[in-house]
Amino acid sequence: MARCGAGSPLLLQLSLLLLLSPSGTQQSGAELDCASVAVGAPVVPMGSAVTASCTIRRERCRGLEDGQPLISWLLDSEPMAGRQRRGVGGTEVSELSVPQLNRPQAKLWCCVEWNGTKQRVGVAEIRAGYPPGKPSNLSCLLDLGDYGLTCRWQQGADGHLPTNVMLKCATSRSPAVTGCTPQIGHSQCTVPRRLLQLYRPMEFWVTATNALGTAESERLRIDPMDVAKLDPPTLQSIRSMPPQTDCVTLTWTMTPRNAHMELRCELRYRAPEDPSWGVLTGIAGHAGTVQHCKFLFGTLYHFQMRCRRDLARGYWSEWSVARNYTTHEKAPEGKLDAWWSTRPAAGRMEVQLRWKAPRRQEANGRVLGYRVALGSRRRGREPQIVCNTTDTHCDFTVPARTGRVYLSAYNAAGESSATEVVLLERKGQPLARLRAVPGGERSLWVHWEAAPVPVVAYVLEWQLVSSEPRHCSACWQLERNGTTTTTLIRDSIEPFQRYNISVYPLYKDAVGTPAYVTAYSKQKAPSHAPKLHLKSIGKSQAELSWEAVAVELQNGFITHYTVFWANSTAEVSSAVVNSSLSSFTIQGLKPSTLYKVHIMASTAGGSINGTTLTLVTTMLDDTEIQFLFLTLGLVFVLLIILLICFQKNGRVKQQFWPSVPDPANSSLGTWVPAEQEPLQASGVKEPGLATISTVTVLDKAAGKQTPTWGKEPPAEPPAPPQPYMQQHRPGTLQANSGLGAEPVQYVQVVGSSSRGPQHVAPCLYLRSSSTQPLLSDPSPEPYENLWFRGATPSCARGSLEEPLLDFPLLRGLRVSGAEELYDFQPC
Repeated sequence: MARCGAGSPLLLQLSLLLLLSPSGTQQSGAELDCASVAVGAPVVPMGSAVTASCTIRRERCRGLEDGQPLISWLLDSEPMAGRQRRGVGGTEVSELSVPQLNRPQAKLWCCVEWNGTKQRVGVAEIRAGYPPGKPSNLSCLLDLGDYGLTCRWQQGADGHLPTNVMLKCATSRSPAVTGCTPQIGHSQCTVPRRLLQLYRPMEFWVTATNALGTAESERLRIDPMDVAKLDPPTLQSIRSMPPQTDCVTLTWTMTPRNAHMELRCELRYRAPEDPSWGVLTGIAGHAGTVQHCKFLFGTLYHFQMRCRRDLARGYWSEWSVARNYTTHEKAPEGKLDAWWSTRPAAGRMEVQLRWKAPRRQEANGRVLGYRVALGSRRRGREPQIVCNTTDTHCDFTVPARTGRVYLSAYNAAGESSATEVVLLERKGQPLARLRAVPGGERSLWVHWEAAPVPVVAYVLEWQLVSSEPRHCSACWQLERNGTTTTTLIRDSIEPFQRYNISVYPLYKDAVGTPAYVTAYSKQKAPSHAPKLHLKSIGKSQAELSWEAVAVELQNGFITHYTVFWANSTAEVSSAVVNSSLSSFTIQGLKPSTLYKVHIMASTAGGSINGTTLTLVTTMLDDTEIQFLFLTLGLVFVLLIILLICFQKNGRVKQQFWPSVPDPANSSLGTWVPAEQEPLQASGVKEPGLATISTVTVLDKAAGKQTPTWGKEPPAEPPAPPQPYMQQHRPGTLQANSGLGAEPVQYVQVVGSSSRGPQHVAPCLYLRSSSTQPLLSDPSPEPYENLWFRGATPSCARGSLEEPLLDFPLLRGLRVSGAEELYDFQPC
């Protein structure tokens, strides 16, 4: 017995098995020894209600004879509540109603509670689904190998219930029979030959049956021989029929088991270059031969054939094994489209001639080569051949006045008529409003405005634009309609490539000047973006530059560039730059800040970002840096100068602040007599002369007693020197004393002596004409090299008093004042 609850010990299970001892469980109301479960219907439509009842016979359930058992329900594992009542004969009955069953299959358990545990005592299985779907698209095929009829169909909607499918057949004289039953999961089966009646109409249909209903397909009324699939024929031979070399004759045979039937056949053929097959219909199967014309000369063809019963709506046989055949060749026909360019060269003319290969219907076979001649064939005379090549272009030289050449193609069957190529002069105005737009991924539409002069034809040239120059000899075409203003270019056009297109108008007697335009058949984002370079940077701006992307990697016309920059705080800014520019200056940056910069290149087909450039702005601009360095340089120079000055203190001081001897420390005072008659100045004076009242000459040699003239110097020590005199203007000294200051003139006395290098220069004690002496008392020590500096003095001659001039040391003595110079000569 199955277990309803969890956690019952093994001993309890064994005791229940002994007490209840049910003999088993049955579906749909089958009675048990202890309990029975009954349902209203074992199969119900999906979503409908389900009713069930469980009956417990206590006398047959050991351990449940006394007391009233408690009945409960489980729908699979979901508890359900029923309505329990006492039944007939002491039974206990529980009735359950499920309002809606939405699962294809479910088990309904009846449980009894014993010793506190729920035990499953009965079960019923319920299924829910839909009626079977209607089969459709029934078709049958008769195999002549065993004459079995194989039929196929499409199953209807799944009803989620077990379904019985059968193929049935019937004739007008016999009832319906089951033709065949498909395997589970299949939708085809084969009706054996014994159930078929050939050459008579029969009906076939499919039935699908489940517990909720039956569905039938549409009935197919056919003669089994009408749906017979024949064996394919066998091609025997194919040959051309002279003199009609564009016609071929084909023969075939049928298999022996199809030879007695009336057949209808089809022949198909195709050249390798053809996009589709050519089909010849209505061929009688018993004829065994057929002839067909309008084949191209010198062309390889593939031939195949198939057959079926005449006037039947059955199946064609499979196509026969292909057979190849090449038609006869013929000399090429038609004229060749040619284009040329010329230039003079040393009295001759260089010609570059290009032409289009003849079309397949004009080539009449495989073209072996081309000839360019200076004339056409006349009366058996061979013209001069200037070019014989297998290419579709040729470069050659001709006499300067050559106006035309003749072009022809040849194959194994002969040579075509010569095409006259007139070498016209290029002149005239170019076409106006030339433009090109995509016609597809591999084509371009070219439009222009009609020329004011009548045009015979147009020539279009196109070249792939690339970093490395290339030349395509086949990238041109001739538009013979002179009135058209548009044409489509299909040859050698690739997407994402730039083409330079030229259009030449051809007039009656000249070739017009070309007009040019560039175009893409399709654009996309560039393959690469430009690489940024930093040209200069300051504290608030940075100048960037880049090189243009190679034209092969642009994949379209660059419409614009976008420069992005962001700092460490993710403040992103951008600027759009014209595609013609190759540099950009970012303004408004913050000083001493790190920025990440990248550039984006855009076309009509998309955009792509370049690599990131990291830069850091400076603290100062270039001008500020130059000023700072200049200032620092000046400061450095000044420091160097000051350092030199400190190192050369004496020399600098001598130049700027000369050492002036202090008269107070001179020993000249000891040589001055106590009383001396004042010297008489010269009677003739010039304005501004300094008056010398007393001159005392000292001469002291090293290690010798200096002689004195006049009275003995006083025995007491001299008075201390008065303050040094200050210079207020050139040629004037100011004496500082405690009683006031009086400006006095000063002089420069230069003495000469013949006593040798060891002789000390004589010193002159000067006294002003005023009563106040320059020095209050003579210095006890002699002065040597006494100088008073002032303005450059003028020179004049004069003499001192007679007694002073008798001194030999005054010979050649010159005394200069602020403005005069006295030259003393002996009397």
